[in-house]
Amino acid sequence: MAALITDAASDEKAGMLKQLLFDYVFTRASCQFEGTQYTRRADPEKLKEIFDKYASVEQNGERFMTPDDFVRNYLGIYKSENYNPKTVYLLGSILDTSKDGLISFMEFQAFEAVLCRPDALYITAFQLFDTNGSGTITFDEFEEIIKHTTLHNEIPFNFASEFLRLHFGKDKQREINYAEFTQLLHDFHEEHAIQAFQKYDKNKNGSISAMDFNNIMISVKSHLLSEDVKRNLVAAAGGTAGHQVSFPYFMAFNTLLNNMELVKKVYLNFTKNNAGLEVTKEEFLYAAQQMSQITPLEVDVLFQLAGFIHADTGRITYDDLELIAPHRPTKFLSRPFAEMKAVKSPAERSIGIQILESVYRFTLGSIAGAAGATVVYPIDLVKTRMQNQRTGSYIGELMYRNSFDCAKKSNKA
Repeated sequence: MAALITDAASDEKAGMLKQLLFDYVFTRASCQFEGTQYTRRADPEKLKEIFDKYASVEQNGERFMTPDDFVRNYLGIYKSENYNPKTVYLLGSILDTSKDGLISFMEFQAFEAVLCRPDALYITAFQLFDTNGSGTITFDEFEEIIKHTTLHNEIPFNFASEFLRLHFGKDKQREINYAEFTQLLHDFHEEHAIQAFQKYDKNKNGSISAMDFNNIMISVKSHLLSEDVKRNLVAAAGGTAGHQVSFPYFMAFNTLLNNMELVKKVYLNFTKNNAGLEVTKEEFLYAAQQMSQITPLEVDVLFQLAGFIHADTGRITYDDLELIAPHRPTKFLSRPFAEMKAVKSPAERSIGIQILESVYRFTLGSIAGAAGATVVYPIDLVKTRMQNQRTGSYIGELMYRNSFDCAKKSNKA
């Protein structure tokens, strides 16, 4: 998600916000950082002009947007007559920090400030789940949002699981704060995948069919699948002629795709940055043990995928890794928030749509009854790359300064 707010027409930084906005304190009025890591905030006057254009409610001389104004009119999505009102309300509630059903200009401006922060994805998701604006999230709030996702409808999540007991307590009365919520979302996605495997493992023998494996990956882990991997899921499933996928293979497959940036580093380190050099499985396994904890089973999966996608020569090149690695549509990172406008076709979708669709995917699926989203789990890629980065050529040098820097460089790669 990460809408990185810029005002192309102005070179002046916005002044610091002078007011506390409910429980959110924004002390940085400019997104500009060293170099070009952050782009500048939109000009407040221009932002106010945009806001007034779409605000349809006036109370005591102050104008407000409704969720319909923001989502359907300003962003130009869910315009059909049979749209899901709950969808629009939930998305509008991200900005409505007072939870009074209306969006003030200060809330609109505060949302722009949030999107300039390095943890914008998590903050926005937190605001979506914090339905009463209390600053904490209860089990009931978490359950309510998850139950509105198409992913839950396809593969229901077990809310009585030990996983949620550990987060919310055995009586489900514990409330979690923002920092704890970020970890919950981080872990929830993996937990849902494991539960999906257990659901399809009807005989309780620790294996599922190739088609069940395909269904899980498409439903729960689509953000990890390049088009080439997606086309070969059934063929590669299990790595055996019987196409039965064991639980260890399932976990190795997902771990490998999560760690493809690390896999690339292992390859380039071994080949001394020669992207065209062919590497055997034995050579790669040896190199992997010197740098990381990539398991032999994960290496097996890697070479199986490369064999199905390209040619089964028993060797891989950097091009093979690029075909396997997940791709993320993050081109919207430098688009100005203040330039959002209604659209007439999907091809004209603005940054605003991509922001909210990212929230959809980040919070595990589009809202039930809504149109499918196009931006898939951007935070998962950034999180993985930030975790796997190693120091560079100079002592203390890191590849990524922060999450947005990582997202920018991921898009260029």
